[in-house]
Amino acid sequence: MQDDVQAVQQLNAAFQRITSELSKVIVGQQQVIEELLIALFARGHCLLVGVPGLAKTLMIRSLASTLSLKFNRIQFTPDLMPSDITGTDVIQEDKRTGQRELRFLPGPVFANVILADEINRTPPKTQAALLEAMQEHQVTVGGQRHSLSEPFFVLATQNPIEHEGTYPLPEAQLDRFMFHVQVGYPSEDEELEIVRRTTAEDQQPAAVTLDAEQILELTRIVRRVPIADHTARYALQLARMTRANQPGVPDFVRDYVMWGAGPRASQYMVLGSKARAVLQGRYYASLEDIRAVAAPVLRHRIKTNFNADAEGISSDDIVRRLLDTIPADSERNENRGRLPQVFRTTDAG
Repeated sequence: MQDDVQAVQQLNAAFQRITSELSKVIVGQQQVIEELLIALFARGHCLLVGVPGLAKTLMIRSLASTLSLKFNRIQFTPDLMPSDITGTDVIQEDKRTGQRELRFLPGPVFANVILADEINRTPPKTQAALLEAMQEHQVTVGGQRHSLSEPFFVLATQNPIEHEGTYPLPEAQLDRFMFHVQVGYPSEDEELEIVRRTTAEDQQPAAVTLDAEQILELTRIVRRVPIADHTARYALQLARMTRANQPGVPDFVRDYVMWGAGPRASQYMVLGSKARAVLQGRYYASLEDIRAVAAPVLRHRIKTNFNADAEGISSDDIVRRLLDTIPADSERNENRGRLPQVFRTTDAG
């Protein structure tokens, strides 16, 4: 038990150091930074969506520098080819023997942190080059598998307002991202501070806080965090109630949802709740942790239908209504050790 307490304190201290260093470069965006770090320590990938000029690229680059990880940026363009990401086999001649042999030249995906900048500007064929890397942490070229260095994270950015010259991410690609993080505009005071910092001569860089081995150890701590059955089932029910063809789902889901979240949503909500709990100094995941990570986990896994589009209802609106509909009386649930009626009813209309 003492080891567990020390492990939580270690991860909480790491979280404080990283956020402190990032604040030297990034103004505001505390929720975005927290969600990025939750995904990082849960070994997940992130998709950051926001209009240009909100420091998405700077945030990812600064995070990589504070973690002393190898960082590569891939600028996604319409003419980018899969081999430009994964690498390719080339023929090389041995000058001494005159013999030729194939040699693998690694692509930019061989790093710890990959910034997939404007990922929706390249065709699905090229986007798919990241699928194996994101899921299995390896790439296959010429029938040979090449393992990627650990830890491995893909942090992608996307502009939500431009559609000309872009390609929507396939559902399989979206499902590989643990979080869909919305990056919003800064407040007036934050924007004033941004102007002050970026127009001055001296800008403080973020210092290194953790190396790769420390990060791997901290991610193992997150996996060891316990979670009560009813808390895990709450995440399960949030995901299942996004599926319009399931019995017992609310009417608004049937009216507005075409496709709901798959099993990865439940897994990522549980992992995200564990990471959030430890980052806040607790060695147990609560219902409030599940609710805090529900939106970034579910918003890109819910496909709304024409009715929702016509009425201006987004996947975020669906998630908010689900959180309002499904009760989360944590004190009652934890004291009684059982779920409220809505969780035990599966055949109600």
